[in-house]
Order: sequence, then structure tokens, then C-alpha cells
Amino acid sequence: MTEALKRRIGPGLLTAYGVGVMVGAGIYVLVGAMAADAGVWAPLSFLIAGLIAAPTALSYAEFSTRLPEAAGEAIYVAKGFGLPALALLVGLAIVFAGGVSAAAVLRGGAGYLTAITDLPFDATVVVMGAVLVAVALIGVLESLALAALFTVIEVTGLGLVVYAGFSATPTADFTLPAEIVWPGVAAGAVLAFFAFIGFEDIVNMAEEVDRPERTLPRAILWSLVITSVLYALVAYAAVRSVPLSLLGQSEQPLALVWSTSQGGTAAFLSIIAVAAALNGVLAQIVMASRVLFGLGKRHPGLSLFHHAHPRFGTPVLATLLIGVAVIAGALLLPVAHLAEMTSTILLGVFVLVNAALLLMKRRTPEAPFRVPAVVPLFGFLAALAALVFTFGGAA
Repeated sequence: MTEALKRRIGPGLLTAYGVGVMVGAGIYVLVGAMAADAGVWAPLSFLIAGLIAAPTALSYAEFSTRLPEAAGEAIYVAKGFGLPALALLVGLAIVFAGGVSAAAVLRGGAGYLTAITDLPFDATVVVMGAVLVAVALIGVLESLALAALFTVIEVTGLGLVVYAGFSATPTADFTLPAEIVWPGVAAGAVLAFFAFIGFEDIVNMAEEVDRPERTLPRAILWSLVITSVLYALVAYAAVRSVPLSLLGQSEQPLALVWSTSQGGTAAFLSIIAVAAALNGVLAQIVMASRVLFGLGKRHPGLSLFHHAHPRFGTPVLATLLIGVAVIAGALLLPVAHLAEMTSTILLGVFVLVNAALLLMKRRTPEAPFRVPAVVPLFGFLAALAALVFTFGGAA
């Protein structure tokens, strides 16, 4: 075993990884809920949400050049606050959130696949999970190349939905839009904010990226821009082609866009949803194992995870542990309920990372990539507001 990961990832694959993590399967159900809040102004909500997420993404981008290591968030908090115990808690929370999210998505992806193939559910979960773990073990280049393929499939599906929406006859809601109701647009933006969660996973690939000080910030920002534009186009296509009364109540809004415009069913979207699920599971296994690897470098109790396979250059023990936990979680745990916690955990981490960067900038202003202090301040306030909104909604 070795303690070094292999640097095999360039900016293109890393950006595709970020886009794939963010797009995921959520966009396939989120548009309807946003239309219920914001009406035909749902695309504006997505753009506002992207602007809200941007400061935190920029904070991650600066930190990634200051401290280009795996377990990024934990190290950022450790250096910013000088509290190793808090950093360890943050790192373990990221691992937990990634594992639970992967388990929930694996269960959902297996559900889509068994619905169109009649395969046994439990066996499908195990086989899908085992194949993805094997890919994650073989190499990071292979993992991100497969993730990029899944991302192309996802984006192609969304492109077909955009085409369908743009070629449909505009609805009366769209041609005679109501005035902007800003509280509804704001509520839609808060909801859409969660669709941008995922850019933070990029920083945990730091030790496997060529020229991380240059590649990491570019991949973070490009993935955020690409995803924002894609989301806005999908939302525009949806509110243009489907009456709001139907769109806001649909659990499969994008399938509704296709069937309204082109007729027939949209069964191909189920296949694309499987690809999206596989992408999400693979991305979270890769990310969480790197966090464990990075934590093992700094915490003796986890040092057994700070080892990479001499041939594959991957953290084998960490990957196996995460993979087994994800498969078991998908089979045994109430992951749908637990998955609701992941957004709350990540928002809490966003608050801490932005605060840590403010502290770091006061002590050490210089960095390879710098943003003004107002950026992490706004990111801190935006993440804190979203966190408060989340707790308010839960109450």
C-alpha cells in the first residue's frame, strides 16, 4: 500500500463530474414543485438559486487552491477555526451524508430498473452497488470516465425535454403570464438551491487532479454555470408547454412535458433516471472514500484508511467500507427519511466553510485564487438563511 493517490484527472472530466453530481435525478421531480411556487417564473428562481449558490462555490474555489487535499471541508474548518474536533465532526458528517445519499439514490435507481425489467429488487440493488464499487476500486480515471458517460446520458435526456418544450404550442399561462409574485419566486429559489448541492464534492478529488490550484476552481465554477443554464432551460421548457395546474401537481413533470409535446409515453426518461442514479451513487462512493482517506492522514484513529492501492491508486479500504455501507443502507435502512438530513448537514457545512474562509483571509490574505471578503460573507448569510428555512419547513 502507498499513501499517495494518483493524479489522473484533468479539468474536463472534473467538470463533468461536478455537473453529474449536481444534475442527478432531482431535476426530474423538482420542476413541478417549483412551478407550484413560482409559476411561469420558475426559470428565474433557478437563476436566482444559482446566484445564491455562487458565493459558497467561490469560497470552495479559493479554499481548494489554499489547501488542495482530500477531505477538503474538514481541513478548511480545521485551518480556519483551529478546532481539530470540529473538523473531524465535519468530515464524518460529509461521509455520512454521502453514504446516505448514495443509498437513497441506489434504492431509487433499482426501483426504476425493476419497474421496466421485472428483475428482483434486492438482487438488483446488490449487483448495481457491487459493480459501481468495483469501478471505484479500479481507478479514479475509470470512475470519472464512467461518470462522464452517465452525465452525457443525463444531459441528453434533459436536452430532449428542452426540445420538446420549445417545440410545443405555448400554454395560456405562458403567453399571458401573471405578474411576478416575488415571495413565490423566492420560495422557488430556496427549493432550487438544493439542486445545486454537489459542487462541493469536487474539492475532495484534489489529490487526484493535475495542477489542482488551477483545475479545481475552474471546474467548480464551470460546473455551476453549466448546471444553472441547463436548469433554467428545462424549467422554461416545462412552464412553456404544460399548464401550471398540471405541472405543479405532477410527480413526473419532465415526462409530462414530453408526452404533452410529442405524444405517447416518456419511458426513455426512466432509463435516463437509472443512469442518473448510477452516476449519483458512483460519485458519492468516490467522494466519501476520499474524505475518509484525507481524515486518515490527520486522525490516528482513522489512519488505516489513509492508504492507496499501489497499482490502482485508489483508497481500497475506504472504498470497500463506503460501498458495503451504501448497499446495506439501500436494503435495510429507511434511507428516504435519512436522506432528508443530508441537505441540512451540507448547509451546516457551507456555513462553517464560509466562516472559516473569512477567518483565514484575515490571517493570510494571499492565495493562488482569491475572492473579495464579501463573497464568503454573503455565502455564509445565504447558507444560514437556507438552513433556517429548512428547519422552519421541518417544523
